[in-house]
Amino acid sequence: MLKLRIALATLSAFSILIFLFFILFSIHFKSPPLPPTYTTITLQNTSSPQQKFSLLIGILTRPDNYDRRHFLRLIYGIQSSPIAQIDVKFVFCNLTKPEQRVFIALEIMRFNDIIILNCSENMNSGKTYTYFSTLPRILSRQYDYVMKADDDIFIRLEPLALSLQPLPRFDLYYGFVIPCPIMNPFVHYMSGMGFVLSWDLVEWIGTSEIPKNQTFGPEDKMVGQWLNAGNKAKNRVSNKPAMYDYPGTNGRCSHQLITDTVAVHRLKRWEQWLHVLNFFNVTKDVEYSKLYNL
Repeated sequence: MLKLRIALATLSAFSILIFLFFILFSIHFKSPPLPPTYTTITLQNTSSPQQKFSLLIGILTRPDNYDRRHFLRLIYGIQSSPIAQIDVKFVFCNLTKPEQRVFIALEIMRFNDIIILNCSENMNSGKTYTYFSTLPRILSRQYDYVMKADDDIFIRLEPLALSLQPLPRFDLYYGFVIPCPIMNPFVHYMSGMGFVLSWDLVEWIGTSEIPKNQTFGPEDKMVGQWLNAGNKAKNRVSNKPAMYDYPGTNGRCSHQLITDTVAVHRLKRWEQWLHVLNFFNVTKDVEYSKLYNL
């Protein structure tokens, strides 16, 4: 009888162990899946923000325009865009004076924003052609867009970027169409105040015989003729009225300053610049300091 009781006790203990092991075994394999937050976190970590597009703005100027370049560095140095990488460079032809080699070398050392083309200074004798045709050979990278701009224009980088963002990155010609009253961008050409080409058109200018053989004449008009002759720039955008000449300076190409401005051209005098900068309140973000009283 004693042996039977011991056997039953042993069997009961063994049964309890089997039962406990079964429970643990069931919990391990039948536990619910990981909570939904795990999947959500994974998706967030693998997602990437919208990629910025890139824009090179080449401001065509002259070597001796030191004050203008320093001023424009202030203008564009305080601007940026969260949707675009925008590089601003000053572009002119070969240096001709000993002092230029020293002063401009200092600018390059400090700012690294100078492009010196292999040409003689001119307005309508091939400088714009040299600018566009040289870039693919000298730049270490490609840009989505390249802009040619004058040094008497105020460009608002964020509105410019917003206007370019939804546009094609290929075969694009963007600017202010001439004649001034015209709205159709396919009628003629974009004003030399500032126009944008997609990178493929910049490369085409550098390799095609069409622009190479037509470099003398009004530079903005010549660009339009190149593109028409080459059956290029199927995507054209004239951003009127957001681009315009300063009020009262150029007839129907001018109008009053407006809040959604992309660019204002023909700023020849300091009082005109002052008017424009005050209108757009460009110094609104200056920080308070005991070091100055504005």
